[in-house]
Amino acid sequence: MVTSAHEGLHRIFQERPEILTPVFGMLGVSLPTKVTVDAVTTDVTETRPLERRVDTVLRIGPSDGEDFLLAIESQSKKVAGKEASWAYYVAYLQAKYRLPVLLLVVCQDRSTAKWATGPFDCGARGWTAQRTYPMVAGPDNLPVITDVRTAAKNLALSVLSALAHARSADCEAILRAVTTALQETWETDPETAEYFFDFLEINLGDSPAGEKLKEIMSFVSYFPGRGTVRETAYLEGKAEGKAEGEAKGVLRVLEVRGLAVADDVRARITACTDLDRLNDWLDRAGIVQSAEELFTEAEG
Repeated sequence: MVTSAHEGLHRIFQERPEILTPVFGMLGVSLPTKVTVDAVTTDVTETRPLERRVDTVLRIGPSDGEDFLLAIESQSKKVAGKEASWAYYVAYLQAKYRLPVLLLVVCQDRSTAKWATGPFDCGARGWTAQRTYPMVAGPDNLPVITDVRTAAKNLALSVLSALAHARSADCEAILRAVTTALQETWETDPETAEYFFDFLEINLGDSPAGEKLKEIMSFVSYFPGRGTVRETAYLEGKAEGKAEGEAKGVLRVLEVRGLAVADDVRARITACTDLDRLNDWLDRAGIVQSAEELFTEAEG
């Protein structure tokens, strides 16, 4: 499973190779649906201490032609000199494996994607010795998928779309379509559904899109035992094994729901040491209309 936003943007191609054909199609490069995909070492270092590593390298075996290597790089911003590294990766991999090499750069914003498209030349005095043409997947060519049926049929492409358009006005609609599709998928393939939920959660993180995802998922149990604010807060409290952990969870649910928490209410919650009562408050924090209503119902 991916462990960071940078990893997720390239490793999804390795872990979910079904995404390759639709992405290639968006880039205008034909690739049959029947392909073999094998991970190749990403170490392209020839001498130490110089260290060069491609994010992901895959050996693609299409059913309609010869094998080739696909080097995949995740790029969050323009980095001076990166184009020289890309040219090196392509040349080194071709020389080592004696196979054609394509370079795919995955970006999350238009300015980075525009720069990454290149082409990047190496030459002097009017003569070009080498030219690098990366394929670039980003907001301008990855589709905006807001239809639930389409999202369900193309989960990998849909979550990549959510990342690519995380800063656009379409983000919320994409996330709603994807989460609804994941709810349907959970019933027949919970492992796949959980993978993509984790992928979105990790990659969107604490960004505005990540907060929107949490809001959408907060009070609907798409995934039994996880995903809702109440469930998350409860588990955090149990892990701490202390009343203050439960109290923190109650306050967190109220705050996420946008309910005002007066100082006296906050003090009463944080001062409580009765775990059963705190657990009851935690259960009800997701449905009360005001923070004060927690106490009224409990006392009644």
